[in-house]
Amino acid sequence: MKSALINGIMGGFMGFLMSFLLNYFIFALPQNITINALGNGMSGLISGFMGGFIGVMVHINKEKNAA
Repeated sequence: MKSALINGIMGGFMGFLMSFLLNYFIFALPQNITINALGNGMSGLISGFMGGFIGVMVHINKEKNAA
């Protein structure tokens, strides 16, 4: 349970960071609501993927080092 919480926090932070960077530099100041929604959707997709991917990679690395 402790490992899952640590990995979840790490993945969540990486997802937040990726979403922040995308929204600040790539999708900044949308021209209309459709572009805003599309940018937020893409940001959520990428940050969700990065959060899950980083969490799984940290878990695999810890398992490998424990063995």
